[in-house]
Amino acid sequence: MASRTKCTGTLATALLSAAVLLLGWPPIAIIARNPPPQSQDAITVSGTVRNSGGEPVAGASVFLEENSSASPMEAKTNPDGTFTISSKHPGTFTVRAEKSGLRGGSKEPFVLSAGETKHLALILAAASSPGTMEFKDEPNFTVAGVTDWSNVGLHGSDTTSRTSEALAKETLKLKPGEADKSPGQVSAGRYQAALECQAKGDFAQAREQVNRVLASADDAEGHHLLGDLDERLGDPLEAVREYERAARMHPSEQNYFDWGTELLLHKAAQPAVEVFTRGTGLHPDSARMLAGLAAALYAVGSYDAAARRLCQASDLRPADPAPYLFLGQMEKTVLAPLPCAEQTLARFVRGQPANALANYYYAVSLWKRQRGSENPATSRQAEVLLQKAVTLDPNFAEAYVALGVLYFGRNDFAPAIQAFQQAIKINPQLSDAHYRLSLAYKRTGEDAKAHHEFEAYQQAEKTETAAVERQRSELKQFLVILKNQPVPTNPN
Repeated sequence: MASRTKCTGTLATALLSAAVLLLGWPPIAIIARNPPPQSQDAITVSGTVRNSGGEPVAGASVFLEENSSASPMEAKTNPDGTFTISSKHPGTFTVRAEKSGLRGGSKEPFVLSAGETKHLALILAAASSPGTMEFKDEPNFTVAGVTDWSNVGLHGSDTTSRTSEALAKETLKLKPGEADKSPGQVSAGRYQAALECQAKGDFAQAREQVNRVLASADDAEGHHLLGDLDERLGDPLEAVREYERAARMHPSEQNYFDWGTELLLHKAAQPAVEVFTRGTGLHPDSARMLAGLAAALYAVGSYDAAARRLCQASDLRPADPAPYLFLGQMEKTVLAPLPCAEQTLARFVRGQPANALANYYYAVSLWKRQRGSENPATSRQAEVLLQKAVTLDPNFAEAYVALGVLYFGRNDFAPAIQAFQQAIKINPQLSDAHYRLSLAYKRTGEDAKAHHEFEAYQQAEKTETAAVERQRSELKQFLVILKNQPVPTNPN
């Protein structure tokens, strides 16, 4: 499902990577971190408490009760709504949250074994609220217009910017295509004429048909359909406004997801965080909503929070590759190891051992964590995973680059050179492979070859940059006005 994102930076970034490469792969400084010792039998329950609008609830009391115990353990939620409670031994537990003026949220009993962890999402509704929540809160932003993509940059380096763009496109792929939509998603009969025009590719006529229906009876389905049509007609500003209208009228999972995705696709990352956060509060069992929130959090630089959302999504749908692939793309581009990434990507491999990307991303995660400790067993495990990845997919150029860097870190220059050469044979325009091969030749004293490969790297980098800029120019970026205060960029 996910494309294999090539993360290449500017020449300055590349020169910095050259220095770091001498210390090992990936091309970022990795510091080994040892977690504090814990009891092997301890269990941990963490999560978030939000109101029915998706906003975090601070100062709520969260109780972890063991069925055999009369004394529950209590914790207060942080300003961002998060909590963590630990028990010294396993058992059967229930969790509930309380706060004055809000109706309590609770979870059905669950069993935790020794050393196990569990993440929960709890919702507290207004005490006077009826069973069905309606979206009433005004969003903290206004989409005021559109501008050229190049006018405003994303958070962080070119590497993370390109990854953010790739994740936004992958989030868009989580929307169902027209052939995948169930009949119940659009009212039978009311929009039949519009759907027929849409199927024929006459989007302007389809839009006219929808507006005729809405003139007689306004509904969320019609506005959602208008959003789809406006995007196809090249009018993202109207599309996002129609998706917002649909979500305000009917806060369904589909309406919130499409609203957030439209914002994310057009580089309105902070508003996308707000929308996806509200959406996950209303629909805590939606794995794709969590994936969208993770992509938005990554775009604003909240890498740890993004990883946690993807781990939650994979917990909800362990067989779905999407959260793992999102997490893998993030893991290979950020500086420090991401929380829960290694365990989650290990599950990806266990569940899908014949998936080349699963083996590749888990290898990346392992290699990052072994830096500084020089653990031969971990290094060997990463090598085995990468070799399996290229066996499963002989055209997996990025995996050959990873193998080459692994060998380079051991000073095994002959196999490193062979791996880099194989990557270039598969993809001659892969700038990272040329760059690393030039370093390998330099270390073996083959200066002429090193110079040749560095020139090839510079040319490939220019080609890649030009291709990215062409793709960026095809999309407009939203001009966003944030109200009151900015969306937090570092939620837990």
